[in-house]
Amino acid sequence: MIFITVKFAVRPERADEWLDLVDGFTQATRSEPGNLFFEWSRSVDNANEFVLVEAFRDGDAGKEHVESAHFTKAMDEMSYAVAAKPQIVSIEIPGMDGWGEMGEITPR
Repeated sequence: MIFITVKFAVRPERADEWLDLVDGFTQATRSEPGNLFFEWSRSVDNANEFVLVEAFRDGDAGKEHVESAHFTKAMDEMSYAVAAKPQIVSIEIPGMDGWGEMGEITPR
């Protein structure tokens, strides 16, 4: 599994429309056969920062993603809304295929 987390610093005047701006990209990516998950969150400490947590089946699926037309289009569209280059963590985790259960807490 390729696990990726990206922080996007968004221009303050564009922050409230960010999720609408990336909706088509989000839906297209979630439809890719190699996508495991693609989830957005807004920072509780900085209303102008969004965090994307995504994963792909393997390197080939990740390559297909970054070579897709919707990826190219989204990078262009997002470039007008970001305030800085996004920060990224990308790592391959062998043997994983998605989320696992956290062992330290159980619902009561």
